[in-house]
Amino acid sequence: MGNGEIVNGHGPMTLQKALDIARENQSGLDPTIAAFLHRELDGVWAKLRAQPDSYIFTRDEYSLFNYFQQQANGNELATKAIQRFWNHYRIADSASRG
Repeated sequence: MGNGEIVNGHGPMTLQKALDIARENQSGLDPTIAAFLHRELDGVWAKLRAQPDSYIFTRDEYSLFNYFQQQANGNELATKAIQRFWNHYRIADSASRG
């Protein structure tokens, strides 16, 4: 995905940095950040479509999906992917606690 992509006026961009900028901006989202986030979202959707029954979001991908949650409402593929994410990280967190 676009980690390290140079975004005009913002320098090297990571998904988390772009999400932070988007969440903190009260006066409207910079079009270059919006375009970056939409490209990243398209990449996540491509992964989901390629592995519809097994793909598990990374934490950053889940944050991105959550940011655009209105686009996923009612989508069965998205709903199942979100369930897999939570199931995976609950199990991983439980295992790390012993």
